[in-house]
Amino acid sequence: MRHGGDVHDIHGAAHDSPTASLLLPPRLTASATELRDTARRRGLRTVQLPTFDLPDGLRAGHLHAGPSFADAVAGPLGIAPLQAPARWLADLPRDLVRREIRALPVREAYGLRRPVFVKSPNDKSIRAMVYADGSRLPGADAVDPDTLVLVSDVASFAAEYRLYLLDGEVHTGSRYAEDGRLSLGPLTPDAAAFGAELLTRCGAGLPSAIVVDVGRLDGHWAVIEANAAWASGRYTSDPERALDTVLRAAGPVAQVAARDRPFIRAAAR
Repeated sequence: MRHGGDVHDIHGAAHDSPTASLLLPPRLTASATELRDTARRRGLRTVQLPTFDLPDGLRAGHLHAGPSFADAVAGPLGIAPLQAPARWLADLPRDLVRREIRALPVREAYGLRRPVFVKSPNDKSIRAMVYADGSRLPGADAVDPDTLVLVSDVASFAAEYRLYLLDGEVHTGSRYAEDGRLSLGPLTPDAAAFGAELLTRCGAGLPSAIVVDVGRLDGHWAVIEANAAWASGRYTSDPERALDTVLRAAGPVAQVAARDRPFIRAAAR
């Protein structure tokens, strides 16, 4: 990695400790901008870089960015991004997902001869979408054949919600879609209750800070997927509570609790 260059945007705060700082990538979504502003109101120092290169002497304790940026900067800065295990969704009980989901190398997925929804578990190396069959997936010239993908039945959710989970509780959340279309709204009590049930039954398989999407499928609640909190848009979730989760989900490696160490993203170890 080449070091050097100017910091694109830096906002000082009352805290001098590098752990009280939030690192941001070159381009910010509206959601990331709101979290940046929330961090500043809280008194955290924020730093936005113009590229993926780390300037000499930069210190930061937390980050909010996509996987590629996190992989470039987290290790050198001693930040530990937490994420769900790659096979977590596929290993959930059938009554929590309401559809067949398998985790398999993409070379095996090439042989599928029916429409399937395929995604990468924790990054965007495979575009998340419905593929007419396995032959439509990126070939060996574009992706390592051993790359693990999640393959599921095609499903249409009536409503979809994002849950920010922190320390075994639903910390905040919001609706983000209805019938496959963007539709922002508040977190409903029944969506939160399903999140609480999921944590009771399967929370031990997740880090202490994570985002999980859930939805209504054929009249039942079902888990859609898990996402790293440090790489997720908040929609209309409470920004203060979303920031709580982000800071825990990508913080100093020295402060990571023993139960969370298995969930540190491999590129940052």
